[in-house]
Amino acid sequence: MENGNLSTVTVFVFTGFPQLQNGGLLYFFPLLFIYIFIVSGNLMIFFAVRLDTRLHNPMYNFIGIFSFLEMWYTTATIPKMLSNLISEEKTISFVGCLLQMYFFHSLGNTEGTLLTVMAIDRYVAICNPLRYPNIMTPRLCAQLTAGSCIFGFLILLPEIVWISALPFCGPNQIHQIFCDFTPLLKLACTDASVILVQDVIHALAILITSLIISLSYIRIIVVILGISSTEGRKKAFSTCAAHIAVFLLFFGSVALMYLRFSATYTPFWDNVIALTFSVFAPLFNPIIYSLRNKDMKDAIKKLFCSQKVFNESGR
Repeated sequence: MENGNLSTVTVFVFTGFPQLQNGGLLYFFPLLFIYIFIVSGNLMIFFAVRLDTRLHNPMYNFIGIFSFLEMWYTTATIPKMLSNLISEEKTISFVGCLLQMYFFHSLGNTEGTLLTVMAIDRYVAICNPLRYPNIMTPRLCAQLTAGSCIFGFLILLPEIVWISALPFCGPNQIHQIFCDFTPLLKLACTDASVILVQDVIHALAILITSLIISLSYIRIIVVILGISSTEGRKKAFSTCAAHIAVFLLFFGSVALMYLRFSATYTPFWDNVIALTFSVFAPLFNPIIYSLRNKDMKDAIKKLFCSQKVFNESGR
């Protein structure tokens, strides 16, 4: 740090990690295994959707895109976590911190928007099945996917640019395991009321999005319960059960992380909530989408079988 200049902090130190001598390696290998599982699981789902023609429909297209985003969502934070667990200096540059926040939250925003699109897709499919093929055309699906990505990545830019212009004159310790808005803003040499304003804006965005998705699924459940045949109800519910589970997991962890306002937790629980949000929730998504769906399981088996045949033919 340099004296005499308000914007003096160029490096931040994470305080949420155990020191190497205090068992950092004990956390490194389980986290590495989880990261490999998340990436390989989501890659399997993505390629299964792309390569199996039976899955070339709007629902599976959105699942494939969501899995692709989930892979990069975890890549925005976990590799740096792994590095910090085995490093003596658990630091990140100011620019690196801003980039990590931008990509992590932009990908998260894109996923949240895509989950809204997926809820609307299931709403149309179950509540208006006769018009579904005419409404959810391939062109509209591509537009909704592209729109989700563009919105997710553009909506955060003004906030990141604003934070980059704030003065950071010390201290430089981030009490978290990755760069996030509130821990970083607490270090800025500026009016603390901006943190409350930022919290309110984020909370409103989370509540509005989750409300839209919740209303869609409530309406879907009402329609499903009105189906006369047991087999029809079971089939209709099976098409959206995984979506509901992922929605609850995603927004449940988001709510734990960002809908607490002035509530404070001990450093241990802060880290647990951060891990739930950034690691454990993404861990279960490939499991939910692959184990709860027969078509997806068949497509993944077909993917492995075709890879096995390709390897044998190359010998």
